[in-house]
Amino acid sequence: MNKYSSLGLIIVIVVFGFLFVPKIINRIANQTQVEDNRSAPAKPLAYIKLNGEAKKVPEFFMLNQDSLFIGNEDFKGKVHLAEFFFTKCPSICPIMNKNMKIIDDRFGDRQDFGIASFTIDPANDTPYVLKKYAESYNVKSQNWHFLTSDIIKVYELANKGFSIFAGYKSCRCWWF
Repeated sequence: MNKYSSLGLIIVIVVFGFLFVPKIINRIANQTQVEDNRSAPAKPLAYIKLNGEAKKVPEFFMLNQDSLFIGNEDFKGKVHLAEFFFTKCPSICPIMNKNMKIIDDRFGDRQDFGIASFTIDPANDTPYVLKKYAESYNVKSQNWHFLTSDIIKVYELANKGFSIFAGYKSCRCWWF
């Protein structure tokens, strides 16, 4: 360890000791604990504002890899992740989905968690193709939905609903 690393570590320890150790000792001596009620009802949700408008997850109702219709109601009360991908993607999508798999392995069995993976290539990514894709990642969780719909709904959801750009060239979808 060089002298700068050692000096930085010493400063962190001194600052921690100066700020927090007296509080810890005081709580132990007075046998007190933090009074925050962590099980209290949550405060109202904060929304991202885009152009002055509060944004929330837009309404959707799409087919998943099991040919079941999935919508917002299926994610109600859950912490959930959303992504846009396509099964023929040669670059970032496999990396994203490997990371999603790690998260799903950790939290996928929880009833308060879910993942919505929206394809931006619905002409190719049918429920059957999405099922094979999910199997290729060994997705076992019932909480990870690979979703498809018609092209208009998908692009409207991405571009207007989530305010992210998804275009035909971004997925090399040349069917028009």
